[in-house]
Amino acid sequence: MSIDRRHPREIRADIRNGKLTGVTAGLGQNYVQANLAVLPKAQAYDFLLFCQRNPRPCPLIEVCDAGSAEPAGVAAGADLRTDVAKFRIYQHGQQIAEVADVRPYWREDLVAFLLGCSFTFEWALLDAGVRLWHVEHGKGVAMWRTSIACRPAGVFHGPVVVSMRPIRAADVPKAVTTSARFPGAHGAPIHIGDPAAIGIADITRPDYGDAQEFAPGDVPVFWACGVTPQAVALASKTPFMITHSPGHMFITDLPNAALAAL
Repeated sequence: MSIDRRHPREIRADIRNGKLTGVTAGLGQNYVQANLAVLPKAQAYDFLLFCQRNPRPCPLIEVCDAGSAEPAGVAAGADLRTDVAKFRIYQHGQQIAEVADVRPYWREDLVAFLLGCSFTFEWALLDAGVRLWHVEHGKGVAMWRTSIACRPAGVFHGPVVVSMRPIRAADVPKAVTTSARFPGAHGAPIHIGDPAAIGIADITRPDYGDAQEFAPGDVPVFWACGVTPQAVALASKTPFMITHSPGHMFITDLPNAALAAL
């Protein structure tokens, strides 16, 4: 993985200008990256309640005022309409577009939510000596819709999405305790071991991201994932939602340490 240690402001400028278009793993080292969900104000309270009821897949970092695309609390001067490399647009339970600029879709009644991302605890895992295959090979993490149901809220319901990393058996306790320090970035794993126990039929075929390779002795470890709102948009037939494309996160000015529990 190529590491970009520039300040997030510089990286966001390159994304806004179309110079950076790929996944954001390795960008903005030690700065919080965030999942994005944008909905009409009419559904915003229900979604806020949904996040509060489902903090593992949807840990809230910032909620913008209606119509505002500037997440001033975590990235003053940023523009959520342009500073994500790739967006997805959902209408009535269907993805209708994938674009690099959502200004043509933006409305004054839209409310933007930023949610914590596992890229935060991945830096901590690497610092702790836990190997991550997808990082070493420049791939996206693997993600699946599961048989675990989110706790419904208003109009929103659907499955928990998980990300999976093959972890050496000896490193699993370290991976659990290290990621648990970051409840604002999904926290500890929600499942370890048998994929079928959470409704995953084929560990070689993720619903999102890239397939992972297992070395002898590796154990599949599953974390709640911020792609969950996209699965919820499909299941709930949400009238309108803008999200990031999986792996194409919004990079904040917030240091990872700000999400660490003591």
